[in-house]
Amino acid sequence: MGNWKKQMEYVVGVDFGSDSVRAVIVRASDGQVAAEAAAAYPCWAQGLYCDPGIRQFRQHPQDYLEALCACVTEACAAAGETVSSRIAALSIDTTGSTPCPVDRAGTPLALLPGFEENPNAMFHLWKDHTAGTEAAEITACFSAGTPDYTVYQGPYSSEWYWAKILHTVRKDPAVRAVAYTWVEHCDWMANLLAGRTRPELAYRCACAAGHKAYWHSAWGGLPAKERLAQLDPYLAQVHDTFIQPPEPCTAVVGTITQEWAQRLHLPAQTLICGGSFDAHAGAVGAGVCAGTMVVNIGTSAVNMMVERADALRGTGFAELAGQAENSILPGYVGIETSQSAFGDTYAWLKRLLLWPFEALLAGSGLPQEQQNALAQQAGQQLLPLLEQAAKALPPQPELVALDWFNGRRYPYNNDQASSAVCGLDLGVSAPALYRALVEATAYGQRRIVTGLTEHGIRIDRIVAVGGIAQKSPFVMQTLSDVLQRPITVSPVSQTCALGAAIYASVGAGLYANVEQAQAAICRPCRTIYQPDPAAAAYHAQKYQRYCELCRKIDASSFPG
Repeated sequence: MGNWKKQMEYVVGVDFGSDSVRAVIVRASDGQVAAEAAAAYPCWAQGLYCDPGIRQFRQHPQDYLEALCACVTEACAAAGETVSSRIAALSIDTTGSTPCPVDRAGTPLALLPGFEENPNAMFHLWKDHTAGTEAAEITACFSAGTPDYTVYQGPYSSEWYWAKILHTVRKDPAVRAVAYTWVEHCDWMANLLAGRTRPELAYRCACAAGHKAYWHSAWGGLPAKERLAQLDPYLAQVHDTFIQPPEPCTAVVGTITQEWAQRLHLPAQTLICGGSFDAHAGAVGAGVCAGTMVVNIGTSAVNMMVERADALRGTGFAELAGQAENSILPGYVGIETSQSAFGDTYAWLKRLLLWPFEALLAGSGLPQEQQNALAQQAGQQLLPLLEQAAKALPPQPELVALDWFNGRRYPYNNDQASSAVCGLDLGVSAPALYRALVEATAYGQRRIVTGLTEHGIRIDRIVAVGGIAQKSPFVMQTLSDVLQRPITVSPVSQTCALGAAIYASVGAGLYANVEQAQAAICRPCRTIYQPDPAAAAYHAQKYQRYCELCRKIDASSFPG
């Protein structure tokens, strides 16, 4: 075994994001990236199966399969045969909660005849909010009896497992009739590569089971079958297919199948290790540990921490964050809180401002290729131009916005909450509005961080990861000024994939635990945003205005 470890010294981390999948091949001894590659989802890029007007966001399983093959084979080719032949293990992370209906063999329905074009038969992306009514019903049901299943996670979200299932089987009798059960994307992908897709035998990720399906040792597993049946007998059926107890992300699911070894150009003995959520893997890749909060800032923002169960005993903060056993780091309780829209908030303004330009281009008579090039150039330059202008503006204390462009996840979850902007007048410019939106997302973070510390959660250090953290000094400086805390930025561009690779290195036995692997593989942070003390008073005042607007728009955001 020792000789095998020396020979098989590389691991693969695969990160399935909202728009694309990324793969990195990492040398486990020191974290050196031998190669990386990315591939977009073909159907998603065309906007298929989605309807933003009703908050429906679905992804075809074929997108995942095609993109996985493209990026892993490209990474292996770039690394070369000497490296790729020495790959010991692979682990994946995905968005979540992103479940899909499957048949008895564990095959997603959208891969079966008759369901290929049915969005309800596909993976329901994390930000799909079509199940708002069902989420409210589940919250009422889960909190009405003993035990109260909301005690560790808070009110149920339309983004999560049971709500999406309940909504879909009510809406689509054909899916209900054929779907034997539902699986999370992170679980399906790991089981598929290891040939373990039969639901009763399938690996179940502790992160997904705990945070989204409400599995907990306090009540011996999932919420009781009888309680689920009160909502719909179909949920009791799903309950009965959830046989295997959840395992940490470092668990070995199995050895890669011959088919997938050939398709991905991986060694036949490659171990497939547990799946995880992308934000959780990103936290591991950024060095999460007790006292360190990692904020993954992308389309949404996810804050992650870990703590020993004993340190959390007696602390209740379900309105602010969710807790799950063996989540993020094995042996710890993973703490997850988030904002449903962060970068998506800025993307909304970008789409709004680009619409007239794109409409004029469409009627310009210019060749389509030239139109596409001009539209792409404008899209790439708009937000940097807004940032540059916003930085030069004087303080804007009266222009206040909310960050609820995709509902409010925490605190006090309300998926149906909508945003608002207060203080608009004829003098408000595009840069001023952009600045107000940046401040809004930062104030949403302040509510989360302040709330957790008030409940006794120790936050000694904040590390930011994700595209916005690396690309937008303006956003990160604003966040530091609003929190009045230093913000450290991870230098790794693919922290989620790196975290998945760390899980794989532990699963392969190259390290005894995640902490040892992090010490060898994680990269030191060099960029640190220091808060400007002169900005403290301005943001303290404007934060109070933000909180007042929260109360006016949705009283449930500040109950009591």
